[in-house]
Amino acid sequence: MILSYLFYISRYILPLAAAGIIFRCARSLLSGRYEPEVWGYMELPDGARVPLRNWECTVGASRGCDVRLQGLGAAQLVLLRDGEGNWTAHNISPNTDVFIEDEPIFEDGLPLRDGDTLEAGGQLLRFYNLSESERRVVTSRRTAPGRFVRAWDMFIYISLFLVILLFQHIMTAQEEFVAPITLAFTALFALMWSYYVLMRLFGRRGLEIEALAFFLSGLGLSVCASCSPESMRKQVLLIIAGLAAFLLLGAWLRDLKRVKSARLWAAVLAGVLLAVNIIFGTARNGSNNWIELGGVTIQPSEFVKILYIYAGAATMDRLYLKKNILLYVAFSAACVGALALMGDFGTALVFFAAFLVISFLRSGNFATIVLALTGAALAGFLAMNVKPYIAERIALWRHAWEDVYVAGFQQTRAMSAAASGGLFGTGAGGGWLNSIVASKTDMVFALISEELGLLVALTALAALIVMAVFVVRNAARARSSFFVIAGVGAVAMMLVQTCFNVFGSLDILPFTGVTFPFVSMGGSSLISCWAMLAFIKATDTRRSASFVVKQPGRIHDRNEFTAEESFEEN
Repeated sequence: MILSYLFYISRYILPLAAAGIIFRCARSLLSGRYEPEVWGYMELPDGARVPLRNWECTVGASRGCDVRLQGLGAAQLVLLRDGEGNWTAHNISPNTDVFIEDEPIFEDGLPLRDGDTLEAGGQLLRFYNLSESERRVVTSRRTAPGRFVRAWDMFIYISLFLVILLFQHIMTAQEEFVAPITLAFTALFALMWSYYVLMRLFGRRGLEIEALAFFLSGLGLSVCASCSPESMRKQVLLIIAGLAAFLLLGAWLRDLKRVKSARLWAAVLAGVLLAVNIIFGTARNGSNNWIELGGVTIQPSEFVKILYIYAGAATMDRLYLKKNILLYVAFSAACVGALALMGDFGTALVFFAAFLVISFLRSGNFATIVLALTGAALAGFLAMNVKPYIAERIALWRHAWEDVYVAGFQQTRAMSAAASGGLFGTGAGGGWLNSIVASKTDMVFALISEELGLLVALTALAALIVMAVFVVRNAARARSSFFVIAGVGAVAMMLVQTCFNVFGSLDILPFTGVTFPFVSMGGSSLISCWAMLAFIKATDTRRSASFVVKQPGRIHDRNEFTAEESFEEN
């Protein structure tokens, strides 16, 4: 009797814990003041010094230039910095001569050293590069995470959320599955706090992005406990593998020069994976995108997402080179074309949406986007003629209730289950949708809505929206355009994929059969989402926030750190 009463109460506490997680992560990520990094200065003819806040800066008369100088073209000069602190200057206007210490600059560029004088349009500029010691002093004055919400506070709320989920599953699960479910949630709990301790040992405090990912992964573990309790151990191992992929890719991204040098290999590997998928892939639900290896099934297109963003961002980071957009268009066309051959309509749409976002970042031209959309509409029309099942899904859109036993079977059940859950749900493991095919993948939002309630389901959406807002907000302060493009591309993929999953299962959009990031079951998808999180993390330039971003060494006078470092501890 007491346990039943606690189960009833826990249904109302769960959304409060979920809302607490989102509120704390959002407040910590979005409430801080704008504090851009400074890498050097450009002294104008009138003596004013303009700070250089990015690793790629433009000099020209346009309002969009980092350094505005009248008498030049819209963008005359590009200054580039590498990870070692070396600068180069590139002349991108063939009609104007630019000099460094009387030596002409061309598009290939010339080294730019501290104190060098540049002549552009008959005007003299002087460049100043910040030394490592100067960078340390500037960095020490920037606010570190923890000013509004302490990192461990978020993890406490996630722990409460996981404990409530575990209690509900223990109450509803069959006796033989109670032990595996308990061990799996305990393992996730231990993994989360181990990561927290590891990051704190390395002096990293900005753990909000990872906290949101652990929250969503906890929901995914609940989905597994409801639909496939025999797979709990596998699901935990996949989360561990995903976290490892996140750490490895994050460590790799610390060296931007190394990242850019590997862009061709990333593109080649993406092509190889897609070719292997086309040749050896097996069909599931109309698409040929699965590979069987020693009893393990993988979906190579999920890993291609990582490589696609990596190669695209590394190719297009030098925005002044027009040839890069052509290379990226060709690479994107090859990826989307391969997915079309496999019949993976949903993933092809996700790739195309990411292409639009990244292309707009490159061109800033809506005409380019309209042209791409027109071409996509034509390709979609041809695909519907070649792949009849795609046309059937489009025809079913907004007509699911007209055929509730065949074509509209899954969607009508999903909508019914989501509605029956109400605001607070029936309790984890207490629903009926888990017996329907694809409830743990394509219709997982409806499953969460039924068992945990609409409020918790909406917090899952909010977690991804908070990530997206944070990345967009950080776009202007990211060190390199590579990090901007990669971070925005990754979060765009996740958001578009989420929209297709949620709105497709509820018949608001055509049903495309894609997964909900972190929440849907599927090993390849889960590992891919955790890996793409490294791109999002790379946009975080707050002091001591991201292990992906190298921080200047500490200065000898620790008094400049004491006040803010003690803030979180107290």
